[in-house]
Amino acid sequence: MITIRPANQRGAANFGWLDSRHTFSFGNYYDPNHMGFASLRVINEDKIQPSQGFGTHGHRDMEIITYVLEGALAHKDSIGNGSAITPGDVQRMSAGTGIRHSEFNHSATDPVHLLQIWILPEQTGLEPSYEQIRIPTEDKRGQLRLIGSRQGREGSITIHQDVDLYAAVLSQADAVEYELSPNRAAWLQVARGAVQLNGESLTAGDGAAIVDETSLVIASQAEDTEVVLFDMAV
Repeated sequence: MITIRPANQRGAANFGWLDSRHTFSFGNYYDPNHMGFASLRVINEDKIQPSQGFGTHGHRDMEIITYVLEGALAHKDSIGNGSAITPGDVQRMSAGTGIRHSEFNHSATDPVHLLQIWILPEQTGLEPSYEQIRIPTEDKRGQLRLIGSRQGREGSITIHQDVDLYAAVLSQADAVEYELSPNRAAWLQVARGAVQLNGESLTAGDGAAIVDETSLVIASQAEDTEVVLFDMAV
């Protein structure tokens, strides 16, 4: 069964410097029908204006993944990490017992467009940690590339949860297939472009909850399509 979460039904918050769309309940947006999916708790699509950002703030007991689509996001945290996250980078911050960080767009002219993803960890009270890797676009072109996993397989980031996270960059004629094992669920998020998922049409910002399916076919319907796919225990 595939249940589409349309982009135009997401929660919204616009503070001028930040335009954010919430797939699941977040901040002042609350919908008891959309509190998360399996261990996936947050997918926020954020657009941060030039010379703006999130001041230092704290998190606990959450796996936080940042996937930048356009621009450069500066990160600084209380365990000594400082970096710039750009398209092709995947960042994972395990908040664990507590971490503080800031995120800022230092460009004077260009916004930052990103997905921020929160996943509930397998256990609370982990030691805070940080990881950032680079996966070039060519590694994702025309295929689902593993970018996150519990064991950090195939050069992916390590996620402290039974989740495999994939990304793909697809051209108009591309189609990729994925097999789901029993007792697994999936979520597909369209970051840009458009796809058909087992014949169901999705466009940028749409998501889809997938249960009781064994085979997925993701066919691009646009020249510049990018998707992320979560394969999760249920």
